[in-house]
Amino acid sequence: MTEDIKQNLDNPKQLERMYRDDKSTFKKEFNRIYSDIQESQIAKVWYERLNFETEEISWGTNNELIFVVVSSFIAGMIAKIPEFTSITADFFYPRNLAFIVFPILTVYFSWKNSLNTKRIIAISTTFIVAAIYINLLPDSDSDTLILSCIHLPLFLWAIMGYSFVGSQLRNSFKRIEFLRYNGDLVVMTSIILIAGILLTLITLGLFSLINVRIEDFYFEYIVILGLSASPIVGTYLVQQNPQLVNKVSPVIAKVFTPLVLITLVIYLTAVISTGKDPYNDREFLLIFNMLLIGVMAIILFSIAEKSNQSSSKIGTFLLLGLSIVTVIINGIALSAIVFRISEWGITPNRLAVLGGNILILINLIIVTINLFKTLRNNYQIENVEKSIATFLPIYSVWTVIVVFLFPILFGFK
Repeated sequence: MTEDIKQNLDNPKQLERMYRDDKSTFKKEFNRIYSDIQESQIAKVWYERLNFETEEISWGTNNELIFVVVSSFIAGMIAKIPEFTSITADFFYPRNLAFIVFPILTVYFSWKNSLNTKRIIAISTTFIVAAIYINLLPDSDSDTLILSCIHLPLFLWAIMGYSFVGSQLRNSFKRIEFLRYNGDLVVMTSIILIAGILLTLITLGLFSLINVRIEDFYFEYIVILGLSASPIVGTYLVQQNPQLVNKVSPVIAKVFTPLVLITLVIYLTAVISTGKDPYNDREFLLIFNMLLIGVMAIILFSIAEKSNQSSSKIGTFLLLGLSIVTVIINGIALSAIVFRISEWGITPNRLAVLGGNILILINLIIVTINLFKTLRNNYQIENVEKSIATFLPIYSVWTVIVVFLFPILFGFK
């Protein structure tokens, strides 16, 4: 696209067509070559158009606001289903918690991207089948049921990602943009929740002064509705006003990358010195794997944010160090799982952890190699992006296997 932009600077119609075909890639490539074409008046106009940030908050159209209000109410009502029906909370929430928000966000992105009828039918069918399947699984404390409930949100998240990228399924930049959106959403939702906590404390405090007890009503309805609506409202604000968090997220990534790296090095040293054994300590291995997933998420988020700003050697070096340490942690966890399988046989939990660790290890090794190339050979950070984006569908396939096939393969045990 870079050469196409340069060749069509005097062809406004073609530039506009390229922009509308793939806005995120066009902006990224245009900003990368702007220093070479900044003498052109057309280039200057496009630069201001692509990078103009208003200080005012946009609330979108009336239709969009109505959608947010209605969908937030629907999410709250879904969360209250156990109170309106004979379904118990213990049965409903482990299986259906992800259905409170993900289908609504998927509808939002499908609407924003004007997906065709065929794609909408496919997405709707997938959600319906997933909802029926997870709720028909035997009501027990089986390992396969727990694994399905844990992995189902990841599967629904992948379906939401499908609606986010729209018709550009093979576009790695759109997949990274989806990861970046998730990071921004975490920041925005956290801010909304903090504001909600403050509002709750103030409200309860004011009513307590006049001896009116509203705690039960407030927590059963207002708090549940607010928790259900916060990701929806956060998504809407992030999409309408990217300037609200696009300066906060990179700062968080820059701050946490060195802190996490230092913490992991100290932690690994402490593990060795204290003689902790992940090979025979099941709880320690579980925590080890949770740590691995959290650090992997930080790496992906940091690279996604880094690619959206100017690259620095120090930042890339820190990411490389974090990736190497995480590969070591993954190697330890993977060897521990292999040891436990060889000693005590295959179980659904061990096989699920084994498959997830293998995928993460392969992804981490590829990311580490590409980060090393970036430092040594001026390798573009976008190539690291692509190695991440390529793996997202593979993770999605694994969640499908765990959610839908594991219960059948292991006899619902």
